[in-house]
Amino acid sequence: MVLLIASTTGYQTQMFAEAAQRLGIDLLLATDRCHVLADPWGDQAVPVRFEDPESSALPISARGDITGIVALGDRAAVAAAAIAQRLGIRYNSVESVQACHNKFLARQKFQAAGLPVPRFERLPLQTDPSEAARRWAYPCVLKPLTLSGSRGVIRADSPLEFQQAFERIRKLLDYQTGFLQVEAFIPGMEFALEGILENGELKAIALFDKPDPLNGPFFEETIYVTPSRLPQDTQHAIAQTTQRAVNALGLEHGPVHAEMRVNPGGVWMLEVAARPIGGLCARVLPGLPERILQHASGSDGRKNEANDQARGVMMIPIPRAGVLKTVTGIENALAVPGIEDVVITAKAGQRLIPLPEGASYLGFVFSNGPDPAAAESALRTAHSRLRFEILGTLPVL
Repeated sequence: MVLLIASTTGYQTQMFAEAAQRLGIDLLLATDRCHVLADPWGDQAVPVRFEDPESSALPISARGDITGIVALGDRAAVAAAAIAQRLGIRYNSVESVQACHNKFLARQKFQAAGLPVPRFERLPLQTDPSEAARRWAYPCVLKPLTLSGSRGVIRADSPLEFQQAFERIRKLLDYQTGFLQVEAFIPGMEFALEGILENGELKAIALFDKPDPLNGPFFEETIYVTPSRLPQDTQHAIAQTTQRAVNALGLEHGPVHAEMRVNPGGVWMLEVAARPIGGLCARVLPGLPERILQHASGSDGRKNEANDQARGVMMIPIPRAGVLKTVTGIENALAVPGIEDVVITAKAGQRLIPLPEGASYLGFVFSNGPDPAAAESALRTAHSRLRFEILGTLPVL
């Protein structure tokens, strides 16, 4: 039986549950939910308290013989490591996953391993930002230590922007204790590598181009396209650097999602997460849930489905704050050659919050094509046909 740990029973959880059913793998779901209510969603999931995951080991083991673990999400990965350690199941160590989830610890480990790292500094949230701003060269980037998806990441080009970014992040974190991180801005294009680990050895599954420049002031990701159009020697350098980063963190087993920048100075790791690509984006790689589940169950026989086509996904950005009223143009977007699906996840009446404070997208567009350029072009054309009516919100007095 494979244990699947997730924050909620959302889209990605459903994808893995369906994949397990196709493969004939017994799947036990565990989610971070109220342990008092009896199966409120009817999915027979075991409640896990992410702040105390080890306490869930006994009720999980009582459900059957657990042979492998898959975690969906950063917090779920930390919980999975603790549960695996208590149950004696092969997985990553708690320390390695915690390092992935903390930007300061990850930078320290990358630096100790001799990987290229920018200048970085961890600052207490009680710091006077005007004093800290005088110590930094510009541009630089301020970021929370543990938030993901570029949430709270802000570029500053001057001491004034540094102070404004600091206060914005402090407000986002909603408390006066803890830390944020400041780093020198790394120029270059971003890429993402999806892989799986076996005894610490990285097996690359896909390398994604991120064709939209991510230069700030915020860093909202939009398009992923694979296969990469980079020269083979650069792709090889990315794989090698990611392997070194994985080793530096101490990761050993299971899926990884790594992000990096490439410039004339080399490959600069941004982060490595001990989990697969998030949310619905996993649909861009057919067969990915099956491969991860088979690996967790100890049978890595089935590989990704053979497909000569390029594939892409667009995470539809939120253009401005407000309340979503209507979405039109979906049929026109679906009519674009190469478009596989358009999934709008935002609901009518939902309050929309863009980055850096927000943590969601309007939806996703999926494409394929004979080459990466065609897959990317289809995404952009489909997106141009979508219309989102967003109403302004009144300030709270």
